[in-house]
Amino acid sequence: MSIKLINIGFGNIVSANRIISIVSPESAPIKRIIQEARDRNMLIDATYGRRTRAVIIADSDHVVLSAVQPETVAQRLYTKDDDSSDE
Repeated sequence: MSIKLINIGFGNIVSANRIISIVSPESAPIKRIIQEARDRNMLIDATYGRRTRAVIIADSDHVVLSAVQPETVAQRLYTKDDDSSDE
C-alpha cells in the first residue's frame, strides 16, 4: 500500500489514506466536533489565521482545519487517485 499525500493549503500535507471525511465548517454539529477536538488536543489548525473553509476528519480522531474549500481538497484527492492508477 503506497502512501498518498494531499496538499491542504500553504504547504501543509495530510495522508490521504487516513481521511474519513472532508466537510464544511458551517453546521452546528461540525462546530461541536471542532470544539471537542480542541478540548482533547486533537485539533490541527492549518489555516494560518485565515477563515476555516474545510474540516478534515481523520481515522485517528484528529480534526484538521484548512483554509481551502472542501471541493478543492476533494479534487486534489481525486487527481492523486487518478495519477496513481495509471502506474
